[in-house]
Amino acid sequence: MIDVQSLTPAERLLWNYGFRKPEHIDLEGIALARGASVIYRSLDGCAARLLTDGEKAVISIEKSDNRGRQRFSLGHELAHWINDAKRSSFKCSSESIGPQNSEAASVEADANVYASQLILPDYMVAPWSQGRLMTLNVAVELAEAFKASVTASAIKLVKRSSGPACVVCHSQRGRRWFVRSRAWPLDLYLRSELHQDTAAFEIAFKATNRMSTPHKEEAKWWMSGRDVFRMMVQSQSMKLADETVLTMLAMAPAH
Repeated sequence: MIDVQSLTPAERLLWNYGFRKPEHIDLEGIALARGASVIYRSLDGCAARLLTDGEKAVISIEKSDNRGRQRFSLGHELAHWINDAKRSSFKCSSESIGPQNSEAASVEADANVYASQLILPDYMVAPWSQGRLMTLNVAVELAEAFKASVTASAIKLVKRSSGPACVVCHSQRGRRWFVRSRAWPLDLYLRSELHQDTAAFEIAFKATNRMSTPHKEEAKWWMSGRDVFRMMVQSQSMKLADETVLTMLAMAPAH
């Protein structure tokens, strides 16, 4: 039995509309019910835009983005419309819209947290993920079930993990961002550059495949810290549409 009072504001919104399964989540329907029209069009320099007169709103979403990205952008703008719509407009860049930015203290970060709970609400994700492994394969399955991006799904899994895990994104120039579970040791620091012996390096620089299989790697290839040379991690990496490499790491037993 779900305690509705314990749900986040975004989750309560979904619950009050009767959404109990992933396929029920209708963001366009929520927008319409809240007085906002949604259009998909080419946008110059931003992923989404909200225009409002205070009573009604128009939410524009970049039409060339993939469906998971579009849904997160829509969730982000819905957050602005529901929570912040005292301003006449919001023009949100691709950099400001993303679940990886959820820990920053800003209006945009708050909108990202709200969007994540609209698309991947914990009260649905918790039973779905019960007993599943901490891998990108599972993140892909979660993304497909909830019509979300793999990035958002991987971050959701890591944030819900009771064990030490993280998701990190690299370009060929180095680390772009990372998100850690609460159980991740604070004295272990992720390296900025990809180690040449990792599968992620192969995917980033040699493009031998788009996704590796889950496997153990030396923890020292990924991080620095006390006794790291004694540790192992389970890693799995994949190339994203923007040519960056997403990796999920989970601490694994030693040899």
